[in-house]
Amino acid sequence: MSKSLQEQLLKAGLGNAKKLTAIKKEKHKERVQAGKKGVVVNEASVLAEQNRQAQILRDQELNRQKTEALAKKALAAQVKQIVELNSQQYKGDIAFNFTDGNLVKRIHVTSKIQQQLVKGLIAIAKLGEHYHLIPIQIAEKVQQRLPEAIIVLNQQDESMPEDDPYADFKIPDDLMW
Repeated sequence: MSKSLQEQLLKAGLGNAKKLTAIKKEKHKERVQAGKKGVVVNEASVLAEQNRQAQILRDQELNRQKTEALAKKALAAQVKQIVELNSQQYKGDIAFNFTDGNLVKRIHVTSKIQQQLVKGLIAIAKLGEHYHLIPIQIAEKVQQRLPEAIIVLNQQDESMPEDDPYADFKIPDDLMW
């Protein structure tokens, strides 16, 4: 049977019972006050606090990613609505070739629409797998919101001089590939 050190000291006559109880009370008071002040007593609570802070950071990052995803989705829906509301019919007999990424695509348009595409009055937008013809003003708004939605946006050439010496020599814009 092992006895505590305090009991052994009492039996040896090196201390008395009153002093022992006073020391126990003082230690108990210190422990209670340390708990009230919020002092971290052991390493386990320190690790728990660190884990809680790390979890808060992870949760904040996940919330930020979810918010970004929702904003992208809302922007895509807005662009889709703008393009669909302003889309023009383009079915015709003349093939108009353009590039979509690394692919050369072809749509059949009328000659009037072909000239508008070449001059930069109409742009081609892509929603999913479908192509839409939209006016240049709408295309610029879409490009500000979602640049990858606009496939063809020819710049209007207003820098042509009035007295162009080569004005009589027209370059054909309707070359077939």
